[in-house]
Amino acid sequence: MRRAYLRTSCISSNSLLKHTHNLEFQRFQHSGYQSLPDVHHAKSVKDGSLHHLNVGSYVISLYMKSKNLDYACKLFDEMPERDVRSWSILISGFARTGACRFVLELFKEMLVERVCPNQFTLSSVLKSCSSLCDFQMGKGVHGWILRNGIEVDVVLENSLLDVYVKCGALDYAERLFETMKERDTVTWNIMMGAYMHIGDMEKALEMFRRVPCKDVASWNTIVYGLMQNGDERCTLELLYEMVENGVSFQDVTFSVALGLASSLHVVEIGRQIHGCLVRLGIDNDGFLRSSLIDMYCKCGRMDKASLIFKRTPLREKYKFTSDEVKTEIVSWSSMVSGYVRNGEHEYGLITFRSMLREQFMVDRFSVTSVVSACANLGSLLLGQSIHALGQKVGYISDVHLSSCYIDMYAKCGSLTDAWMIFTLTHDPNVVLWTSMISACALHGQGKEAAQLFELMIREGMKPNEVTFVVVLNACSHAGLIEEGSKYFSLMKEVYGIKPGTEHFTCMVDLYGRAGHLNETKQFIHENGISHLSSVWKSFLSACRLHKNVELGKWVSEKLLQLEPSDEGPYVLMSNMCAADHRWEEAAEMRRLMQQRGINKVAGQSWIQLKNQVHSFVMGDRSHPHSTEIYSYLDELIARLKEIGYSMDAKLVMQDVEQEQGEALLAHHSEKLAIAYGIISTASGIPIRIMKNLRVCSDCHNFIKFTSQLLNREIIVRDLHRFHHFKHGSCSCGDYW
Repeated sequence: MRRAYLRTSCISSNSLLKHTHNLEFQRFQHSGYQSLPDVHHAKSVKDGSLHHLNVGSYVISLYMKSKNLDYACKLFDEMPERDVRSWSILISGFARTGACRFVLELFKEMLVERVCPNQFTLSSVLKSCSSLCDFQMGKGVHGWILRNGIEVDVVLENSLLDVYVKCGALDYAERLFETMKERDTVTWNIMMGAYMHIGDMEKALEMFRRVPCKDVASWNTIVYGLMQNGDERCTLELLYEMVENGVSFQDVTFSVALGLASSLHVVEIGRQIHGCLVRLGIDNDGFLRSSLIDMYCKCGRMDKASLIFKRTPLREKYKFTSDEVKTEIVSWSSMVSGYVRNGEHEYGLITFRSMLREQFMVDRFSVTSVVSACANLGSLLLGQSIHALGQKVGYISDVHLSSCYIDMYAKCGSLTDAWMIFTLTHDPNVVLWTSMISACALHGQGKEAAQLFELMIREGMKPNEVTFVVVLNACSHAGLIEEGSKYFSLMKEVYGIKPGTEHFTCMVDLYGRAGHLNETKQFIHENGISHLSSVWKSFLSACRLHKNVELGKWVSEKLLQLEPSDEGPYVLMSNMCAADHRWEEAAEMRRLMQQRGINKVAGQSWIQLKNQVHSFVMGDRSHPHSTEIYSYLDELIARLKEIGYSMDAKLVMQDVEQEQGEALLAHHSEKLAIAYGIISTASGIPIRIMKNLRVCSDCHNFIKFTSQLLNREIIVRDLHRFHHFKHGSCSCGDYW
């Protein structure tokens, strides 16, 4: 009677647990009291029902759901009897936690104890094989199923199919697929995904067309795969087909559609999708909102992106769920990178600072974006701070991040730091080598750049088309004609890289800077590149550099035919004529610019002191310290003349007297910036300035004498390169 009573008690207890589990589990899970599994464990021990197989298995399931894995294992080991249900509960629980290797060990132990797994057990085991990409184990489980005559359904066969696909055994997957008597949408989606993974979009599309009953998951699989493989046209066609067939979009579909708008840079498509989200009332969904922000950023509409970002409902919350935090980080990161990508570097830095103040975790993507902003602004101190922050939050400098740091330090004028990053990076790839070669070229170290390129080849690294652009540019700025010509031939004949616009432009610049103007003309003709405006711009600059006005006029005519609205050829030709005292021709070019509504870009220089940027233009007196700046500059020029400096009045592009011309030269923007830097800093601190145009020869000469007189290091970054002035000489060797 007692045994019968216990049995009845056990059954009623188990039934009660099943009916009350959901409510009780939710109530106990977040309470400060004893957990639900502990309560039922204690209760079943007290009433003696724990030794009943169903009750023991149920308590194990509670422990697994509460992630108390140690107690679950301990109770499982203490069970006098274990059936397929108890084994399945333990195996599936560990499979959910990602302990895949332990799942396979449990499965082997289960077979040793001669407990026959069911379909539920086998699905969990196969899921673990997929996660581990364990082909041999997955194949072994498949063989065991066949040998033991286990009845398989479509779910189990899908699990087997997924194992073969994840392990890259496509031939096994195809054979299994063809033998399947029953297929559901999951089956078709797995096979579509397999073909898309290897880039066979033709077979993936063929498989999609064969799906007898397409659900939204099938559509999402194919459109997402097409997007990932860069087939935007086909993706757009299928999205329109979805609409025509009345298939309801899901979050993933909307996200793919927004990604498509971003990729195509067609903001109108994005606006239509945005409107659809608003009408459906789901535009505040975190995932979709971050996709919208990213789309507007990539389409260059930072105003729209900022509006959505500021209206985020989560801004009013004090606590976030983990998913909300992730979407917030993505949104912040998109805003930072969006500002940087669209040239609004200051706003990118402001947004990044706000992200830090809000105490959101800075992701690697945000770090690389803000490092790029520092590079473009030439802000060395801020760049160093970001580098330190990246290390503080634990971002190990991988090849990509190291490449960003090298670029930043190089563009901020610290070649030493760039070299340090390069030497500390293990196993540098072609991107890192290219970044370091570019850094050397940017700082006028053309010979060092060429030597580094040679070392790269000796190390067995294969240069790409960008590497050749960089090394050809280095040769051009260093006057290395022989080396540049050799590398150009090497690129074509050894590495099979077809020259692009940038390669041709570098070669024209190489010959032109060296004064080989006839060879330049011949090179353009022989290579059939007369349709490229960039090569004519480079040729025209060379004509101005070597004062060949007649050839310059011919080149400018060619260039104006290609780009009649570009201010470059007008300005260069006007300056060439003025330098040769052809004042009427120079004035004619300026009148032509006015008639066509073309404005000249004003020369501008800036210097950063104490986290504040001070900007100057020629003759500018708007600065608060302009009186001190002009007074000191006039005094400095007088002192420089005593040690041999003389102004080159030929560089004045106006028909004025010598004295007036010298006054105009004296107040060039870079001279004003340097004067302010000298009176605002201690004598031993290097002065770093930036200019948006090429530094003129008079200013170049002025800075050389200043560095000699004051024993100050002056670093100037102009449109093309860095100039390091020290002890009266420049790193460019007066070849720029």
